[in-house]
Amino acid sequence: MKLISWNVNGIRACVSKGFLEYFKNENADIFCIQETKCQEGQIKLELDGYHQYWHSAVKKGYSGTAVFTKIEPLTIRTGIDDKEEDDEGRVMTLEFEKFFLINVYTPNSKRDLARLDYRLVWEDRLRNYLKQLDQIKPIILCGDLNVAHNEIDLKNPKSNLKNSGFTKEEREKMTLLQQEGFTDTFRFLNPDKEGAYTWWSYMNKVRERNIGWRIDYFIVSNRIVNEINDANIHSEIVGSDHCPVVLEIFK
Repeated sequence: MKLISWNVNGIRACVSKGFLEYFKNENADIFCIQETKCQEGQIKLELDGYHQYWHSAVKKGYSGTAVFTKIEPLTIRTGIDDKEEDDEGRVMTLEFEKFFLINVYTPNSKRDLARLDYRLVWEDRLRNYLKQLDQIKPIILCGDLNVAHNEIDLKNPKSNLKNSGFTKEEREKMTLLQQEGFTDTFRFLNPDKEGAYTWWSYMNKVRERNIGWRIDYFIVSNRIVNEINDANIHSEIVGSDHCPVVLEIFK
């Protein structure tokens, strides 16, 4: 089974930059996107053979997630739990026979860390939600998680220690998630690989020089790590400031 996750930074813009060509060439079983930046009806994608599920933010042109899948899910839910509506369109959960798929666009803590406290509470809620699902069946979490976990996951760790996405607090939440039964699939297969990034600033020649961050992930329940066949980063795909990440799992 092939799964792809991509923060498209606006699906309408990404379509004009080659999204559909990439989508068709990859022929994934499940394709997740984040930061759709559109409401229902603002774009119509012709994706033959795929069921489409969208979760847009209330605020127009902001956030949002979507999942395109060849396999019809058993159940679908939006938000982290049933008690609180997700007005920012950040979390989708699709239940399949063997696993839960959770497509996530994690809130950014902002340049001045103004949203860090909110982010940390959100991380705790998401982790508890994942643990609840994991008691039922294994989970596959994917998306833009807005954190570079370790120094190997960004080009300039020392100068970013107090910046959004690499604060001690955010990194500790990722560590805690993995300590509580979940595995970063790319690092599982590539523990020492340097220069493997999924996001680059739009500043001049930053991407060309590969001054990036790895903040997009596939994370799975520990008990299915031996089912992983491959985990890749398609850094050559340039339709967004992020690039797609790929997981091949199960038979």
